[in-house]
Amino acid sequence: MAVDVARIRGLYTSLGDGWTYLDAHIQPQIPERVAAAAARAFRSAPTLPRMDAPAEQVGSHAKLAVAPAASGRDMFLAARRAIADLTDTSSDAVILGPSLPVLLSRFSRAARPLLRRDASVVLSRADSRMMNIDAPVRWAEPDVGTGEVPSWQFGGLVDGSTRLIVMQTASPQVGSVHSTYHVAQYVRAASRAWMLIDATPTITYRSARHSDLGADIVAIDGRALGVPGIAALAFRDYTMFPRIDRSAFIDDASPALAMALASAVDHLADLDESARGTRRNRLAKSIEGLGDHGEQLSAALIEALQSMPKVHVFGVTGEVAAGADVDRLPTATFAIEGVPAATIQQRLLTNGLVAAISEADPLLEAMGLGDTEGAITCGLAPFNTVADIDQLARVVASLG
Repeated sequence: MAVDVARIRGLYTSLGDGWTYLDAHIQPQIPERVAAAAARAFRSAPTLPRMDAPAEQVGSHAKLAVAPAASGRDMFLAARRAIADLTDTSSDAVILGPSLPVLLSRFSRAARPLLRRDASVVLSRADSRMMNIDAPVRWAEPDVGTGEVPSWQFGGLVDGSTRLIVMQTASPQVGSVHSTYHVAQYVRAASRAWMLIDATPTITYRSARHSDLGADIVAIDGRALGVPGIAALAFRDYTMFPRIDRSAFIDDASPALAMALASAVDHLADLDESARGTRRNRLAKSIEGLGDHGEQLSAALIEALQSMPKVHVFGVTGEVAAGADVDRLPTATFAIEGVPAATIQQRLLTNGLVAAISEADPLLEAMGLGDTEGAITCGLAPFNTVADIDQLARVVASLG
């Protein structure tokens, strides 16, 4: 079923301020229901330690003595259940933290028992988040023409000593989607290694289920859902915990943001009005529809930018990328010959368009970002339309 973009736009009060937002990859807009949930949660979030009331006290004040801590536990449980539905696991296999870099750092320490006895890990040079792991590292290289990390190379990288593979589902700025499922097939054929997949770049447009990603652990940054300040690691099963040092993880996430994260997952599940059943089933149906919408936006975005001769679209323009069949998100990074990125951004802002100057990225550097005067990244959200892309194209054409 086609996504009702007009209805989706009505769920974001910020879209009424006159700006056209093209920066979903770095600063997603916050749905009104998520903002309201966060406000309610902050007002009721626990600020006192748990205090058990004496048994003889049965009045309302005695009940309030245990309410703060109980309320916090409920908020965390709601968030873990929501992430469990999103990734198709159980709530007791979900770990929350204040940010994804912090969670990944803690996982690096927790994984030390897993990485003993000459174990090795495989990381990807295309990833914007690097992990500091105390073990020999083998590197998966991206295709500098398209930005994709080819799955076939893992057949030569993974062997019996490999204990962990870490990669993202896509390049956050180039927009190329990596086939982690096919990577997992190479991994399973050669070892019993765990696959930790950061599904943040594709969380809106692709399934984050373990079975669809081929993942043992799925990482999600709440910022991608409009809730900064919280993140989650969803393990395939809680029985994986005995193999790691569970004490490396600290329960220091914000209860109020945990409640907002649960509301953000509800928002994602309800974007398709025709979806029925449990939240887990509605999420699958909604994300499938959003994926189709994202493909349409991606095709229109690339066609619009690629039609201008002075515009270079990273991962698309050039002989190497020509004709390549690469799965893409509705995200594109482009540079204009002879025009600084700051000038492009200012022209866009003058015309009511909000886009971001591309951040330092190992993949973009390998693709030649340093040879340009800077680049602009446009990341489209489900509320964006082809009309937004047409407006972008008119402004970019005025510079090139």
